[in-house]
Amino acid sequence: MTRPSTQEFLELEEIKEGTVILKNKSLRGILMVSSLNFALKSDEEQSAIIYQFQNFLNSLDFSTEIVIHSRILNLTGYLDKLREVEKNQKNELMKIQAADYIKFIEELVDSREILVKNFFVVVPFSVINIPKISTEKKIKFSKEDFKRGRSQLWQRMEFVATGLRSCGLDSSPLDSLGLIELFWSLYHPEHAEKGYYPEIPPEIIK
Repeated sequence: MTRPSTQEFLELEEIKEGTVILKNKSLRGILMVSSLNFALKSDEEQSAIIYQFQNFLNSLDFSTEIVIHSRILNLTGYLDKLREVEKNQKNELMKIQAADYIKFIEELVDSREILVKNFFVVVPFSVINIPKISTEKKIKFSKEDFKRGRSQLWQRMEFVATGLRSCGLDSSPLDSLGLIELFWSLYHPEHAEKGYYPEIPPEIIK
């Protein structure tokens, strides 16, 4: 019995020109958004941010999705540099202190207490109205459909970016490479946390 591949369960069909194309031919763009320390703001600043965010949400005439992605902070490169320092250290006392510090960092990482959070806003756009048909039936989707849809999607993303900026948040759209790495890390969290990403052939990054 042949087991179905993972791709058969994913809605994602293709990543092209910084755009996610789903199997139903609708498009998605993803903005990576900065954060701010709301707790450190004064009461007046907090009220202003909330008010601006409410205005931003009320201005939208399309749905968006806010995604918070948490993962263990990757300190592999930092630890490698520390081990190199320890190896080349000639002072015995400094060598012992470096080894103790490396052990402390490793235990801290193993405790999974150091998390890094990334924030994303997913913006949708549907180029064509998809009737309720069998998923086995091929949906026609031309280059012109993609070009028109991507243009409209980018206008939405610029609108969202402007609204977020009014709240004190910077944002930037993920390109094709960024999208591939994001989805890969979502489905391979253990590898991503160690800083391992597969080599992506340049020809598939469009």
